Amino acid sequence: MARCRAVPGGVKLPKNRASTTEEAVTDDSRADDPRTLVSTDWLAAHLHDPDLRIIDGSWHMEATGRDAHAEYMAAHIPGARFFDIDAIADTRSPLPHMAPQPEMFVSRLRAMGIGDGHQVVIYDNSDVRSAARVWWTFRLMGKIDVAVLDGGFAKWRAEGREVEDLPPITRDRHMTVQRQAARVRDVTQVAAAAKLGDHVIIDARPAGRFRGDEPEPRPGLRQGHIPGSRNVPMGQIYNDDGTMKSVPELRAAFESGGVDLSRPAITTCGSGITAASLALALERLGKRDWSVYDGSWTEWGSYPDLKIETGDA
Repeated sequence: MARCRAVPGGVKLPKNRASTTEEAVTDDSRADDPRTLVSTDWLAAHLHDPDLRIIDGSWHMEATGRDAHAEYMAAHIPGARFFDIDAIADTRSPLPHMAPQPEMFVSRLRAMGIGDGHQVVIYDNSDVRSAARVWWTFRLMGKIDVAVLDGGFAKWRAEGREVEDLPPITRDRHMTVQRQAARVRDVTQVAAAAKLGDHVIIDARPAGRFRGDEPEPRPGLRQGHIPGSRNVPMGQIYNDDGTMKSVPELRAAFESGGVDLSRPAITTCGSGITAASLALALERLGKRDWSVYDGSWTEWGSYPDLKIETGDA
C-alpha cells in the first residue's frame, strides 16, 4: 500500500527541558514538556529524531462501533506504533483493560521497538482521550520520558501535517521497568481512603453518571459514586479542540469541583481510561501524590457490599 502524505507543517522549536518533580508547568513558554504534554509543533520539529518513538493509543467505547486499529492502519502519524489498550493488559482479570504485569508490558513494547533511552509521544483519535491512559501505564512502569500529544491526531490532521498508512519497521530494543506501586490503587485501598478521608477521590465521569441520574454504559452496575468523592468531568479539563486547558484553568476546574489539592489524590472514572486524564492534569499542576483507581466504577459499582452515594458531592 502506498504511503499517504500531506504537506509537513510546524516550526522548529527550541527543545524545552522537562519539568522536574518539584516544578509545575506554569506558563505558555513551558507548555512543551516531554514528560507530560507536547504540542503538534514540537512533534513536527522532532518527528525524525532517532530516539523518538510515537504511539497511537486510540481506544473507543464499544457503543461507538469504531475500530481503533483499523483507523490506525488507514492513517497515522509517520512511524507510529499501535498500542492496544485491551490487549496490553491483565487479561486474567474479569475487569476491562486492567494494567498489565511488567513482564507483559516489557515484552509487548520491546516487540514494538520501544525501549530504554527513547522519548515516547502518545496520541489518540478518541473522544475519551485514551492517550492519557497509555501515558499512565508508562508512568506505572517507571518510564518518565513520555508525553501526550496535545490535541491528538485530530489536531495533527487539521493542520495538514504528514500522515502515512504503512506500519513502521521495528527492531527489538532492550527495556527495563520498575513498577511504581504508588501510581495505582485497588478496591481495598480506595475503600480505606473513602472511609478515612485521608485522600481526595476525584471522579472523571460526566455529572449525570456521578450523581446517579444517568445509567452506566456497562450493564449491571449500580448508579452513583464513591462516598466522599468529588466530580471533575473529563470534559472540563480539555478545550473544544481537544487540547488540554492551561495550568490556571486546570487548577480552577479542580477547585470548582471541590477538590482539596493539598491532599493525596486518587482519580477514578468508568473503567480507568478517563481517570488517567485527571492524573495527567494533576501532574501538569506539579502535583505528584496522585494515583489511579484502575478498577474504577466498573469494579466499585458491581459490588453490592460497597457503599455508594448519589446526588452532588
